[in-house]
Amino acid sequence: MQIRDRIKELRRVQASELLPSPKNWRTHPVAQQDALRGVLADVGYADALIARETPDGLMLVDGHLRAETTPDSEVPVLVLDINEAEADLMLATLDPLAAMAGQDEERLTELLATVASDNDTVNALLQTLANGYEPLTISEPPSLGPELDEQIADGVALCECEVCGHEHHKQA
Repeated sequence: MQIRDRIKELRRVQASELLPSPKNWRTHPVAQQDALRGVLADVGYADALIARETPDGLMLVDGHLRAETTPDSEVPVLVLDINEAEADLMLATLDPLAAMAGQDEERLTELLATVASDNDTVNALLQTLANGYEPLTISEPPSLGPELDEQIADGVALCECEVCGHEHHKQA
């Protein structure tokens, strides 16, 4: 698989000049806003926002809350060479992909023992991590109805891989 590098440049931009994506589907509860302010106060900017160039200016793909939180700051922005459809795909999948990551409980416990914040909301976030959380999982697609399910099933066969022994679906 050939993977393209779509990053054109790292640019420092006044956050208030960045255009929010009108398709941004993420909402940001007060606790998240407070935790972000706390981490920014504790550490500062240590991650870039992501945007693409449009005729109207740089439009955010990721980092909407950071831009809203620090409108008067010059922020690091990765400027990508992507079109609107690619930006939409990133917007739809970037956060959920990160949320799918599992966790190594032992390493997390060791890490949490070494970190602290002066911000109560950040500490509450760290406590939530310590108490455990479930990663996002991908569910099975919903049924299309018995007739369509059977038609689709008729076109799919189950086979066993000779190398690994796992069962895989293939087109019949």
